Amino acid sequence: MPPRHPSESSESGQAAVETAITLPLVVFLVLGTLQLFLMMQGRLMAEYAVFRATRVGSVRHGDCEAMTHAAVVALLPSFYSYLGRGGAGGTPGQRLAAAFAARRNNPYNQFRYVPGPDGNHDGVILWLIREQPIASAVPDEDAYFDQFDDGVTRLETRLIYWFPLKIPFADWVISRMVLARWGWQDYTAQNPLMLTQKAQWQQTHAFNVEAAIRAEVMARFAMRQYVIPIQASASLRMMTPVQRRFFNTQNCHPAPDAL
Repeated sequence: MPPRHPSESSESGQAAVETAITLPLVVFLVLGTLQLFLMMQGRLMAEYAVFRATRVGSVRHGDCEAMTHAAVVALLPSFYSYLGRGGAGGTPGQRLAAAFAARRNNPYNQFRYVPGPDGNHDGVILWLIREQPIASAVPDEDAYFDQFDDGVTRLETRLIYWFPLKIPFADWVISRMVLARWGWQDYTAQNPLMLTQKAQWQQTHAFNVEAAIRAEVMARFAMRQYVIPIQASASLRMMTPVQRRFFNTQNCHPAPDAL
């Protein structure tokens, strides 16, 4: 075999260096695209979940337990494939029930992710915020149920879905980019997508959100549990009388009443 020309060796070495430099960006484009599609699915499922929760609340006197059950069941397919290999055996209904039960852990207000099947996430899956009716305005009796001007005949609900980013590498990069874009935390260290440069990920758009939501995001980020808060709302007329016993707090625990 004839010896290789020195220029061929240098070109080969240059190509290897260029490949090593651009490889992180190429990997992120693939993994990031997959993660963004999953986020789009999460957004759609959040819209469905808040509708289901509001619908159940409208026919169950505003019962937070029933509303939370409905929302968690609706969201399950967006973060855990209970019909795939990871799911338990049995019929689809039995697999769904098993996945639902595994995430209860404690009483209804403690629905949490399961470390392992849900990555390293162990925080609550969602917050349910009841915009209306106002707890202090809920009557002791059902006498005002048919009066449309009393302000308690519609159930208005907002859901915050703590959507877990679980694709390695893409989860960290997307989280860093989002926090920088929202003006919550700049990042100017080594650029993970272009190793020869320093990143300049800084505020480009001030994202105004309640302090409790921001604090929750930052707390999970500090534990390397990367989440995106997806919000969705729904409003339906109450089909059953509002009962004060279901409104000891304005929002469904653990959502802070300050929201």
